[in-house]
Amino acid sequence: MSTIRPKDRDAVIQSLRAGVVPRTGQHLIQVGRVKELEALIKDIERICDGGSSFRVVVGEYGSGKTFFLNLVRAIALEKKLVTVHADLNPDRRLHASGGQARSLYAELTKNMATRTKPDGGALAGVVEKFVAQAKADAKTTGRTAEEVIRSRLEQLTEMVNGYDFADVIAAYCKGFDDGNEQLKADAIRWLRGEFSTRTDARAALGVRTIVDDASVYDQIKLLARFVRLAGFNGLMVCLDEMVNLYKLANTQARNGNYEQILRILNDSLQGTADGLGFVLGGTPEFLFDTRRGLYSYSALQSRLAENTFAKTGFVDFSGPVMRLASLSHEDFYVLLQKLRHVYSSGQTEKYLLPDVALPAFINHCATRLGDAYFRTPRTTITAFINLLAVLEQNPGVEWTSLLDGIEVAKDAGGDAEKLVAEDDELASFKL
Repeated sequence: MSTIRPKDRDAVIQSLRAGVVPRTGQHLIQVGRVKELEALIKDIERICDGGSSFRVVVGEYGSGKTFFLNLVRAIALEKKLVTVHADLNPDRRLHASGGQARSLYAELTKNMATRTKPDGGALAGVVEKFVAQAKADAKTTGRTAEEVIRSRLEQLTEMVNGYDFADVIAAYCKGFDDGNEQLKADAIRWLRGEFSTRTDARAALGVRTIVDDASVYDQIKLLARFVRLAGFNGLMVCLDEMVNLYKLANTQARNGNYEQILRILNDSLQGTADGLGFVLGGTPEFLFDTRRGLYSYSALQSRLAENTFAKTGFVDFSGPVMRLASLSHEDFYVLLQKLRHVYSSGQTEKYLLPDVALPAFINHCATRLGDAYFRTPRTTITAFINLLAVLEQNPGVEWTSLLDGIEVAKDAGGDAEKLVAEDDELASFKL
């Protein structure tokens, strides 16, 4: 293994110690989830071919949903997709009448990412790539750039807000030619859904519509078509913390959001959304609760029902619902190895714990936390990093004294070797 830059090491360790998912360096600590990732990679390939996909990723708090979604986004970027992501909260919903849906759309577009700009803010770059291609075509065909843009965006006019979308892109091109930064900024503002009134949008760009609560999903479908015209393979939308819809006290508000999810699901499964994929992350109650969850909406319950034959150890990752299984002992052993490696900046001579300590720590956690330890990696990861921090800052202390007087079996080293051998497939998995 190669050494790790201090910046990457600190970003991963600080995030994990705080119990949040690191924005970079996920590949340094990825373990397990091989079958799940393979299923999502197939979805990504389907999007690249102009198809559509829909997944609900279900797992307990701390089970690794957000980490898994971030990993899927990273793979999508490598496959030349554009990604947008956002966490739902009381002020960001799929369906609303008080601006919450538009707020979600604005957050999604703010977080738009491409392979060259993975941290977000890529919307202007996508538009400029499209405009640059149109200008190149205009030079070779002898037409004006606006004529080329209009002809290429003609297929969008059949969709909701399609005419105004084309007008806004043309306005951006005009601002690009004239050096009018204000016009370019107004065009990006409209595409981000930041105009709150039609009057302001008409004064700035001459268009009669804006992105409002009722048109958010239609605007996302427009963006999916547009990014393909700009030379990308498609658009992937990642929505996390879907449990906030489950927490809505108003039944009508909940059902309005569930109807929107049903619409997205129908479009995706019927293939009417070109180059567009959705991945939703939520807790089991968000899906399975028949009183307030998705299963409370009968049309969704029938579509999201689990495969009745996938019982007693059998799995099926082809359906719209994907349950994140608990990590095995082998997964955890490899995870602890990687955490130890990252903490030492990739320098094996600086490891703070010997190999024999890793299975001992697993046994310690299993004894203290029981089965919940395997369902929620967050708790164990935080505890392990805290243990390493104490060992680093107190050089004279023995690690065995920190684990409640734990006794290490004589053959623990042999167990460690066995765990590594059994988990070769997981340890060697590469994106």
